[in-house]
Amino acid sequence: MPHSISTPRDFSFKRTVLSHGWAELPPFSVDRDTWTLKRVLDLDQSPPVTVTINGTRRALLIRTSRPLGQRATKRVERQVRHMLRLDDDLRGFYRTMSTAPDFAWITEQGAGRLLRSPTVFEDLVKMICTTNCSWSLTEKMVKGLVQNLGREASDGGKTFPTPEAMARRPLRF
Repeated sequence: MPHSISTPRDFSFKRTVLSHGWAELPPFSVDRDTWTLKRVLDLDQSPPVTVTINGTRRALLIRTSRPLGQRATKRVERQVRHMLRLDDDLRGFYRTMSTAPDFAWITEQGAGRLLRSPTVFEDLVKMICTTNCSWSLTEKMVKGLVQNLGREASDGGKTFPTPEAMARRPLRF
């Protein structure tokens, strides 16, 4: 069953999703034809779930790959709010940008939010995977981590590996 989350007035789903390359790195994926963001989320003790997110300036529509209880639904909502930075107050940033002619478009278009992962650990690992290499190598490394160490959702998608899953692997991995 779809779930809706209201968004701040200054929010742009497209600008946030495309803020940088994270939307292209698993377990994210983006369909630019339908402006749909997919993400496999780890729910700790419960099996992972794939969420499909569509958005406008006023709301996000979230669908899950399987039915969720109330507790899991709240956890998914918290993770989505975090990833899309819905609770960040950007009013001061937008005031500053609106006074600079070259940057007024940022305020007008609701840009400025950067898509992030549900955890700092994942963002850190992905950042390390971008260091001193091509983007295609970054994609290969992140895909390898997700495919080899991620937990599988009911639809076959996989989560980003936990620190524990990565620590269990031998150094040569």
